[in-house]
Amino acid sequence: MRLAPNELTLAEIAAEAGVTAGAVAQRFGSKRALLLALAKAAAASTGDFIAQLRAEHRSPLAAVRAYAGCMAGLAQSPAALARNLAYLQIDLADPDFREQLSVQARQTRAGLRDLFEAAVAARELKRGTDVDALARTVEAMIAGSLMTWAFYHDGPAERWIRDDVDAVLAPYLTTRSATKRR
Repeated sequence: MRLAPNELTLAEIAAEAGVTAGAVAQRFGSKRALLLALAKAAAASTGDFIAQLRAEHRSPLAAVRAYAGCMAGLAQSPAALARNLAYLQIDLADPDFREQLSVQARQTRAGLRDLFEAAVAARELKRGTDVDALARTVEAMIAGSLMTWAFYHDGPAERWIRDDVDAVLAPYLTTRSATKRR
């Protein structure tokens, strides 16, 4: 997001969409209602987003890394991450937004789990990998990696997060998969 929630106005949204502020107000009624509609749309499309990443990559682990790269997009700079965290505050504090955040998180974890199951089947990950635990770990690690990148601000967030993903995945990689990554 280019603007934090306190900076965002219906006029800004209308200008970006190429319509009048009145049209946006008539359609949504308020900034909160518009933001909630966006949250619902994001929650509804999360599964499709991860499926699209899978379709765009030959390797399930490449799709996981692409997902991590997309999450890094939230942190083009520490200020950009701060703006995105301001939206997360709304998601956590408001029950209507919290419901959408929960849907999105559950779909993300399920999508990661499916990618890890596919990676086991493709012999990228070792047979017997606990894909549920790995999905939870990677999900938590990406969130934490965003924060630690902001603390250290050492290079681009995308590299920082992908390095962390690779470190978490390393013990689970098959010999063939580890050799391909080098």
